[in-house]
Amino acid sequence: MTAAALEREGRRGLDAWMYLALALVALAFFLPGFFDLPPIDRDEARFAQASKQMLESGDFVDIRFQDEGRHKKPVGIYWMQAAAAAAAGGPDAAEIWVYRLPSLLGATLAVLLTAWAGVRLVGPQAALFGALMMAGCILLSVEARMAKTDAMLLASIVLAQGALARIYLDWKAGRATGFGTVALFWVALGLGGLIKGPINVMVSALTLVALCGVERNLGWLGRLRSHWGLPLALLIVLPWLVAIQIQTDGAFFREAVGGDLLSKVAQGQEAHGAPPGYYLLTFWITFWPFSLLAGLAVPWVWVKRRTPEVRFLLAWILPTWIVFELVVTKLLHYTLPTFPAIALLAAAAGLAGWQVGRERLERWSRRISVWLFAGVSAALGIAVIGAPIYLTGRVSVAALFAVLPLAAMAVYVLRNLDGAPFRNLIVALTAGGFLFAAPVWEITLDGLDPLRLSPRLAERVEAVRPCPETVLASGGYGEPSLVFLLGTETRVGIGGEGAAEALLADPVCGLAAVTQREMAAFQAVLQAAGAEAEALESLEGLNYSRGDDLVITLFRLKP
Repeated sequence: MTAAALEREGRRGLDAWMYLALALVALAFFLPGFFDLPPIDRDEARFAQASKQMLESGDFVDIRFQDEGRHKKPVGIYWMQAAAAAAAGGPDAAEIWVYRLPSLLGATLAVLLTAWAGVRLVGPQAALFGALMMAGCILLSVEARMAKTDAMLLASIVLAQGALARIYLDWKAGRATGFGTVALFWVALGLGGLIKGPINVMVSALTLVALCGVERNLGWLGRLRSHWGLPLALLIVLPWLVAIQIQTDGAFFREAVGGDLLSKVAQGQEAHGAPPGYYLLTFWITFWPFSLLAGLAVPWVWVKRRTPEVRFLLAWILPTWIVFELVVTKLLHYTLPTFPAIALLAAAAGLAGWQVGRERLERWSRRISVWLFAGVSAALGIAVIGAPIYLTGRVSVAALFAVLPLAAMAVYVLRNLDGAPFRNLIVALTAGGFLFAAPVWEITLDGLDPLRLSPRLAERVEAVRPCPETVLASGGYGEPSLVFLLGTETRVGIGGEGAAEALLADPVCGLAAVTQREMAAFQAVLQAAGAEAEALESLEGLNYSRGDDLVITLFRLKP
């Protein structure tokens, strides 16, 4: 499609019913398991608990997990989660899914905004297909179900990038850009800054630097109207930044910048270090099943790289991707901000037929893409069948039913890459991905009891609680999900000695949970005090945050 044709199609846009259909498809992908999955350690549980404590304390400036300050991320997502919990009846009534609602909203908005941004960059049809890829890719489905920042951050990034694309394309076409578009760009930056600090600013800034370098022209930056746009963005962020600076005496900035941001750049934080190339390899999983289409699009993108629309999308992807590959700390979701641009390029290339006369490049991209797609599909099928067998010793019927559409989809797509229209491939990948993922989220994961240590322990505590005001002292198991489920006063991180001392301090109402590793220390303190504990019951499970098999025993003091 020519630039003029893209311009005409982009100005026509998508009809309202198409956006509604996209939202429904996104929710179909995101809702299975949304209400049933227990709090996920560790980030989700920490975010949700901190938001819960905001409502309990009435302090909406400082962010805390129990007595510890969470001075790593800005306050935006906590406010959203707290608002959702307040609307659902308050911190005591709101279950974990309530705290996930901002992420569900953010992920759905990211899908819709991908389509909105795409209509000017790749045309309405490719924009629609690109948005479908975002709805169905694994990584966004995961983020939609987790009460943390990344789904809502993605929505703010796509909003900013969509507005920036319009500004850039207007400059290329010699058109004026409306006030609303420019204001939208700066508001999106401000909102993103309130959600996760500098990340969305980094994505847009790197896009601008790349475009200015390629265009060898800085004059178009005047279209950003930074003389009033930057103050507008700061107006959104600065009030809370000033308040938190005063309230914590500068601790927020020291920890957020020095303790979190710089340490991630310089070293693998929390054992999450990996060499460059990590995201290029894991992309075949995180963007599955549409990573196949992204791989096939490479030759087309290379040939079209000088067109303004493709140039903008590459400026969106490449600098950000390179930065995250170079940063030592690596988590799977870091490159998520580039996925909408990748999806739009893959859709545009697929509609154009992929083949552009670069036979050697086309041959290699096809071979690599097909083999990696087949390998990842097979690995996912094996993992879904094998995980219940490994963890419970039983074959999951739900897992078998999930793998059947996965296999059918993979066979159909691989056999029809050349013959089927691109829309048929999109439909097959979307339908197959949904029919595979829905039972996995709704039934299979929910049935893996060994992974549900905190919910099972919380249930047993409620069943044997000697007093209404009993506070659990947990020695050896202290995941944040346990605090969220049992309350802010739950004592964790105290070891066997601390658990024993808690029982001795509250002989009538005290309750302790002790792992096998801490059992000797627990018993030693009790024996030294001449006391004896009664074992109420034990449960076994896997602490997936650490990869430890645990046996946890509940105790109270014998009279």
